[in-house]
Amino acid sequence: MAKSKIVEANEKIAENVVGGYKKIEEGVVGGYKKIENGAVSGFNKIADKFVDSFLTKEGESVEEARKRLAAEQKAREEAGKAGIK
Repeated sequence: MAKSKIVEANEKIAENVVGGYKKIEEGVVGGYKKIENGAVSGFNKIADKFVDSFLTKEGESVEEARKRLAAEQKAREEAGKAGIK
C-alpha cells in the first residue's frame, strides 16, 4: 500500500526537526563541556599552587603532599568516628 503524500511529508518534517534538535543539543553539550573543562582545569591549577606554597613539606612534591593530606584526613575521620561511639 502506498503512503500518502501527507504521511511522507510528515515523516520528512519529523526527520528534519529531530536532526536540527540533535545538532543544537550537540552544540550546547559541547560548549558546556568546554566551559566545564576550563573551569576544572583552572581550579586545579590554583589548588596545586596553594598546596605547593602552603602545604608541602621540604622536598615533597604536590602529588605527594595531596596523598599525605588525604591520608591524614582519613585518619582524623576514623578517629572521630571511634570517639563518637
